[in-house]
Amino acid sequence: MDPDFLNVFTQPSTLDRFLTEDVIAKGDKRKLIKPTSSNNRKLEELKLFLTEWINRTLKEEHIVVKSLEEDLYDGLVLHHLLENLGSLKLDVDKIALTEKKQRQKLSVILEAVAKCLQVEESQLKWSVESILAKDLLSTLHLLVAIAKHFEPTLALPPNIQVETITIETTSRGLKTSNGVENITENKENIEAQSKEDAFDELFNCAPDKLGAVKKALLQFVDQHVGKLGLNVKDIESQFSDGVILLLLIGQLEGYFLNLRNFFLTPASTMEMLHNINLALELLAEGGLLNFHVNSEDIVNGDMKAIMRVLYCLYSKYRTKEA
Repeated sequence: MDPDFLNVFTQPSTLDRFLTEDVIAKGDKRKLIKPTSSNNRKLEELKLFLTEWINRTLKEEHIVVKSLEEDLYDGLVLHHLLENLGSLKLDVDKIALTEKKQRQKLSVILEAVAKCLQVEESQLKWSVESILAKDLLSTLHLLVAIAKHFEPTLALPPNIQVETITIETTSRGLKTSNGVENITENKENIEAQSKEDAFDELFNCAPDKLGAVKKALLQFVDQHVGKLGLNVKDIESQFSDGVILLLLIGQLEGYFLNLRNFFLTPASTMEMLHNINLALELLAEGGLLNFHVNSEDIVNGDMKAIMRVLYCLYSKYRTKEA
């Protein structure tokens, strides 16, 4: 069994919920923040920021939040927050004492949030059940979305990332997978991130040409890292740990990469993330990267993000080789 799956249950509250409740129905998935992120200084900074923001917003109503997980799950604070920020009048009781009433109240509140945000249910990163279950990841996503919508000038701590574990029940038992997820964006790069580029057009309008572009990029990479005895065949999987990308940059840009500065055989998503962030820094310093890239997208094997980064090198050195 995946040791990360066992580590999730080192937290008593999580263990109790899984032992006493049918938390994940067969065929369903549940994503949690891994315990390793409990020492994430930036995550704690975001939690404190949001807690103070809520308390400041609801000061006149004498509501004090001490824990995001424990104080928001029943809908009371969220109800007051939406009424205060958006002047929304929701047809629900102020206080819901039973789980049934809490679920009904959360359903009305979250429906109102979705309507304000103008997003489909499939795009939401939270649900009635996850908020009711005191899920921190869902609660953070919900609060960040509310804050960005109703107070767009609020200076949220940028670029907060967490390690996650996704648990799924299958006919063979529990299946787990690891990942990295962004909770807040890098505000300095939002404008660049939102601009549609050639790869957006390629994926959306010319998928028939995608194979040819992918093949050209792979041949380019293979030509250079092949000198190191490496063979690259798959964009999604072979670039997710950052190793080949760093070695490629070193070959092309003439960098000497000290083995103490990166992980040659990364053993965790955070080590993979370290490698990717280092590669992106090198590209930016070399003037090759002038747009925002979410490092978690590369760790998670996002083909479009990886191809964008590879094209930065391809466009420069293809011209030199021609």
